[in-house]
Amino acid sequence: MTRRSCPCGLPETYEACCGRYHSGASAAPTAEALMRSRYCAFVKGDAGYLLRTWHPRTRPGTLELDPGMKWTGLEILGTTGGSAFHNTATVEFRASYRGGSLHERSGFERVDGAWVYVDGEFPA
Repeated sequence: MTRRSCPCGLPETYEACCGRYHSGASAAPTAEALMRSRYCAFVKGDAGYLLRTWHPRTRPGTLELDPGMKWTGLEILGTTGGSAFHNTATVEFRASYRGGSLHERSGFERVDGAWVYVDGEFPA
């Protein structure tokens, strides 16, 4: 049996990496870990996790994911803040999908101690 790395790009298995956040066994300790777990949730089609980790002030009422979307990779381009010593963070990334890529600079904040996604902008 071959060990497959997590879709977020880290070498751990899904269960040892983003799967533990998706299941609720633990919370992402950094904004980058949350970003990676949210990307992985898009790969897995886990809209519930995406909504749970979205800031209440910016969260949509529902989220419809395109079942035909095939995500193929994640590259973290940079981070500011986002550790245990911060309350806000920015994570810039490129997420590749079949036929293209998405470049976003995402904002994160802590709500009741947990990192949540606020919003994103698309750099030129």
